[in-house]
Amino acid sequence: MISLAVLAFVLSLVATLWVRRVFRRRPHGYADDAPQRFHVGHTPRLGGLGLLAGWALALAALPLLQWAHLAGNIDRAQLDLPTWGLMLLPAFAGGVLEDMTQRLAVRWRLLLTLTSGLLAWALLGLSVTHLGFAWLDALWAGWPWLGIGLAVLAVTGLPHAFNIIDGYNGLAGMVALVVCLALAHVSMQVGDRELAAMAIALAAATGGFLVWNYPRGLIFAGDAGAYLWGLLIAVISLLLVQRHPIVSPWFPLLLLIYPVWETLFSIYRKLWRGVSPGMADALHLHQLVYRRLVRGVLHEDEARNMLMRNNRTAPYLWGFIALTVVPAVLFWRYSGVLLAFCVLFAVSYVVAYVSLVRFKVPRVFQRTRF
Repeated sequence: MISLAVLAFVLSLVATLWVRRVFRRRPHGYADDAPQRFHVGHTPRLGGLGLLAGWALALAALPLLQWAHLAGNIDRAQLDLPTWGLMLLPAFAGGVLEDMTQRLAVRWRLLLTLTSGLLAWALLGLSVTHLGFAWLDALWAGWPWLGIGLAVLAVTGLPHAFNIIDGYNGLAGMVALVVCLALAHVSMQVGDRELAAMAIALAAATGGFLVWNYPRGLIFAGDAGAYLWGLLIAVISLLLVQRHPIVSPWFPLLLLIYPVWETLFSIYRKLWRGVSPGMADALHLHQLVYRRLVRGVLHEDEARNMLMRNNRTAPYLWGFIALTVVPAVLFWRYSGVLLAFCVLFAVSYVVAYVSLVRFKVPRVFQRTRF
């Protein structure tokens, strides 16, 4: 696994640098007045191409690694990269098109991720077969179409959840990296080396991308990168729970509760305000952290000022994420405990959000320096 991780990291590192050099003169970035813009200048948004290259090429090179005795016993037939590639194609292609043109409507992006979700069900047989509670599982088994619908919804929605939190250097990338490592850990615990290889390759490819993304923000993941993270993590999570009933379905939900809850809460507050959930705004939690907590940068150079404030935002959220990843890894078999932590996170998120909106910032955060 180490050789696979090293290869994915190096390939992603090189591919992302190449993408940056090729597209830095044709970045097609956000408009200067876009609400989600928190950087100065134009930066390429096609980091997803480097991520895909690092992940896919490393897994494709697995036979060579095994021939050289650099990789362990992994069944390459179960990896089935062509099938995974076909599943990824609609959403990822749509993400690249949006990154290059900024003209692909939200409804078309949703349709493309839905297409990938349906392909994941058709090609990989994805379904949520149990909910982790015996009394509920007995009822759930009577309606298998509910499990299929929930799986398709997860694969369709998670790419957009990652796209929502992809607002500051190092934020979405670090979430993806930590979640992939947690999935790889549990996959190894249940003896599923194939899923572990998928997750480790994605984590390492994300690490190669982060070299250029954090802290300097030389390239962004863009919609394509967010969709790649969301699709692969959703499918790996669902397959892990489906193949190994000992793994609670609440384990991946707790791992991903930050982007999932951010999305649900965003939909709620936009509907409450009477605007479309697809309309971009600057009222997500990470954007409030940027405005309320990240202070003390007073340089005259506007670009440097904004870059430093951008870089200081993600570490606040990294600590928030640790509060969900640690219990998820510790209690991955216990649905009741995992559900309790999901509820605790949701409550904590709302309290933190309301506090930031009302300028009631906890003193411990006011004194934090990065």
